[in-house]
Amino acid sequence: MTRFVVVAGAWLGAWAWDEVVSELRGAGHEVHALSLSGLAEKQGVPAGQQTHVQDIVDEIERLDLRGVVLVGHSYSGVPVGQAAERIGDRLARVVFVDANVPVDGESFLDSFPSDFIRKSLDENGGDWPPLDPADYAGQDLTDEQITRIVTEGTPHPGAALTEPAVLAYPLADLPATYIKCLLDGDELPAPVDELVERGRWELVRMNTGHWPMFSQPSELARILVESATRS
Repeated sequence: MTRFVVVAGAWLGAWAWDEVVSELRGAGHEVHALSLSGLAEKQGVPAGQQTHVQDIVDEIERLDLRGVVLVGHSYSGVPVGQAAERIGDRLARVVFVDANVPVDGESFLDSFPSDFIRKSLDENGGDWPPLDPADYAGQDLTDEQITRIVTEGTPHPGAALTEPAVLAYPLADLPATYIKCLLDGDELPAPVDELVERGRWELVRMNTGHWPMFSQPSELARILVESATRS
């Protein structure tokens, strides 16, 4: 039995993991899905990136979890990566699902050309609104799944995107698996590419889009369980 803590990316809450959680619990594992401050049922709570790091650390400590496989999707890879080093020996492994990863001193928006997001923050009171339905095309999602993501998603707090990450140790020190979703492109973000090439992190590829918890929940659950065995 493995203990998983799963955290979704921008605009999403714990609800995004419903099918994966069901698969993992059905296989006998313990799973805790977490909504970050300012999102989903916590909408309206002021939050920055370090708030999100603390959300994750607090949840693990509150539940007194040990041997944790910590899973971060997309944006949440940035706070998940920081939380992974802060929980110390409570961590068994961290899994990044088509995710950004933290770089000390850099923000989420520093990691890619992001002028369009900064413009959106300026136009929307400092928050990043969910994407339009057309932006999910070609990502292996049904119309019903796209509708759910768009209608249940909530604006993402801008401070979480602009605050810098704080790391005490190199990312290479984390026992990690990186899942690359190929319909979202096959290039690995820096510094993941180097860590995988050097054999420090495991790489798993999925032939699906950026939201595999919706498009391929059973396969994602299987990969998470296999990754846990490498801890």
